[in-house]
Amino acid sequence: MTTVAASRPEPNAIISVIVPSWRRVHSLERCLAAIAMQSRLPAEVVIGVRADDAASIRAVGALSAAFPMPLRYATASEPGVVAAMNAALAACRSDAAIIAITDDDTEPRADWIERLTACFADPRVGGAGGRDWQPFERGDRAIVGKVQWFGRTIGNHHLGAGPARDVDVLKGANCAYRAPLLRALGFDTRLAGSGAQLYWELALCLPLRRAGWRLVYDPAIAVEHHVEPRDDGDQVHRGVFAPAPLSDATHNETLVLLENRSAAARAAYLAWAIVIGTRHEPGFAQFVVLVLGGDRHAFARWRAALDGRLRGWRRSRSAGPRSLAIPAPPR
Repeated sequence: MTTVAASRPEPNAIISVIVPSWRRVHSLERCLAAIAMQSRLPAEVVIGVRADDAASIRAVGALSAAFPMPLRYATASEPGVVAAMNAALAACRSDAAIIAITDDDTEPRADWIERLTACFADPRVGGAGGRDWQPFERGDRAIVGKVQWFGRTIGNHHLGAGPARDVDVLKGANCAYRAPLLRALGFDTRLAGSGAQLYWELALCLPLRRAGWRLVYDPAIAVEHHVEPRDDGDQVHRGVFAPAPLSDATHNETLVLLENRSAAARAAYLAWAIVIGTRHEPGFAQFVVLVLGGDRHAFARWRAALDGRLRGWRRSRSAGPRSLAIPAPPR
């Protein structure tokens, strides 16, 4: 690990915005319209798209002429959000100090970039993010973006309220990172799946936390998240069950947690995941609860989760952790 600190952004620091998109042209156009109305405009916006998504490519081309800052697309030949974001990251300006990320089905509020970049006045902050306001689930939560000692991840980014606070993980719909850190990490290409590739945020944030960087969640940094349908089979956490995406999600979570936790925490996580688990990714105890509750997918859900856990465990043991040269935070 290098000991060179990432530079502190100046008030006029170059800000790039990445938006991964896949066959949601109307949503993308709405998102870009909101970015064009920011109180602090970014230096550029780069859309990460699949090479065969002709409609999105045409839309970006049509909007670019009248857009208030450079707007372009970067194409990925492989499916999945990771490939799209890596393509967009590679296309960002080399002198960018901060790179913000949002989904194509969001509408960032007018002060989104201004509030995000203000968090980086503290040179120990490696990433920042905020609340994604969703239409179907409302309420306030105090605990947001935490990985508990035994490995359960608490999200709640769409429900966070109160003051800014340090977290373990930020949400991809509303976040920004120091560009040197993001370039050092990249988006983890080992993650399984061909759609949303759940837990890519965990794969990005936990190495930063392990290296000593602060990640700040501020509910005042807000986007409207319309939660549009995905044009692929990955509907995990969208109320639709399919075995393969669930197995991919648990593979990703297991791989990332086993690489970024202490030996005791890894053992605790495996025991909790296999014996208990969650309603979405059940261990044996949650499987029993699902059966008693009449869930007709209980066995398939449990089997897919177990398969993903085993795949992630094997991957962590066979390949070893990623070799990362993450710049260290200032002391």
